[in-house]
Order: sequence, then C-alpha cells, then structure tokens
Amino acid sequence: MSASSPLRPVLPADIQSRKGGTPLVVLTAYTTPMARIVDRHCDVALVGDSLGMVLHGLPSTIGVTMEMMILHGRAVVRGLTKAMAVIDMPFGSYEESPQQAFRNAARLIAETGAPAVKLEGGLHMAETIAFLTSRGVPVMAHIGLTPQAVNTLGGYKVVGRDAEADKVMADAVAVQEAGAFSVVLEKVPEGLASRITQRLTIPTIGIGAGVRCDGQVLVVDDMLGMFTDFRPKFVKRFANFGETADEAVAAYAAEVRDRAFPGPEHAFADVLPAKGAQG
Repeated sequence: MSASSPLRPVLPADIQSRKGGTPLVVLTAYTTPMARIVDRHCDVALVGDSLGMVLHGLPSTIGVTMEMMILHGRAVVRGLTKAMAVIDMPFGSYEESPQQAFRNAARLIAETGAPAVKLEGGLHMAETIAFLTSRGVPVMAHIGLTPQAVNTLGGYKVVGRDAEADKVMADAVAVQEAGAFSVVLEKVPEGLASRITQRLTIPTIGIGAGVRCDGQVLVVDDMLGMFTDFRPKFVKRFANFGETADEAVAAYAAEVRDRAFPGPEHAFADVLPAKGAQG
C-alpha cells in the first residue's frame, strides 16, 4: 500500500489524489479470507455484483439483490485494514430516481461499512451521481461496457469504437463533472481509454481498456484461474487454481473410496493417550 499512511485505511480522496501517479491496484473480493489477501496488496477491494455469477451461479449480474451485496459487503469490510472497500449498487437499486439511489446507497454504506459505492452509467446517470455526492456518498462511476445493461447492449462487446467514441468520452466527462472520484472503463479501446485518461482529472481504472489507465481492476477468480472454461481476452491468469482444486478434489475422492483416507494419523484412539502424547 503506497497510497497513504498505514495508520488508516485508504479513502476516496486518497484514490482521487493518485491521478497520474503509481497505478492503482484493484481486485474484487466477496469473502473475508479473500479480502484479507487483497488488503495486503491492493488499494481497493471491489465488492462487485459479479459475485452473482462467480459465487451464486447466476447467468448475469442482473439478478443480484441488495441483500446479497450487503451480505458480501459486510464480509469483505471485516477483512480489510488498509484497502478501501467499494460496493456495487445492484441492478434496479438506483436507476429509478436520484432519491431511490440515495436511499439504497445510504443503506449499503450504513450496513456494510464500505465508504463508497459504484454504479454503472454515464451521461444519463450524471444527475444521480451529483445527487449522491452532494449528500456525502462517494461514487466510483463505471462506463463503457456496463454489464447490468447487457440486454440492451446486445452482449459483452467492446464499447467505444468508431462513432461510439464521442459518446464514451462524453460519458467520462459527465461523471467527472457530477462528482465521481474515479471511473471504471470496461472493454473500451485502448486509444480511447488513453484519451479519456488524459482528459480527466480523476483516475481511470481499466478492465479491458489497456495499460494507460490510472489503474487496473480484475475479477479475482478470473486472474486466479478458478474457471477453466471461461477466459475473457483482457484477463491474464496469474495462477490456475481451478485445475489445482480439481486435482486435489479428485485425489481426495480416490483416497476416500480406496479407504486410504483417513489414515491412522487422522484418527483418534479409543483410549485416552498418556499425558504429553497426541490423539
């Protein structure tokens, strides 16, 4: 953690001050054990609504509820001492009106302890972002590919090529002017992401947006290789835990069926062992 003093956790103002400096390191986290690992190495632990797909087997993030975000948000915050928790606002919790968004954002912050929320959308969400930030709710914006809008976008495609570039740039400027302290750029062409990064005074955090953003975010299960059948182009696997786990479970199953596990060293004797002995 190079962003701030080890005596206190990272706050939204610290993230904003990192513009143009050492790249921000962001990973998702959904559980206390993973939060503790992320806390040692990252600036932000994002409690992403991707948890619906990663942990709950949903086909998209659209079915994620406030209750799910609060449950996992609490778990992550309990595991952090330095990194900042940012919690996603789920689909349907903020789109209706700024007032609805404030009620739900306030609930997420109050019930999880996370100091900031993230919501998807650009120009059309600027009024809502301004409403939240003027009332003490720090907002991380999210533009480009917005997974909650996958049904209207027509799939998980790159956003911002050709004629779309001006719209994505306008979205970026709008969320900054509305008061967002940072913005995620998802599946945005590298050149456009670079221009947005140069244009804005708040940090850009890329996911599939190239190396010239002010920081990077990945879904932790993706970069750990927990899934063997799904690999987005923008993901680098830093481990292959899925294969390792499969091999370990297969070995366990084989030993159980062969009665090789548990062995004598894993069992307890019928007679109380002598003082100082184990078992």
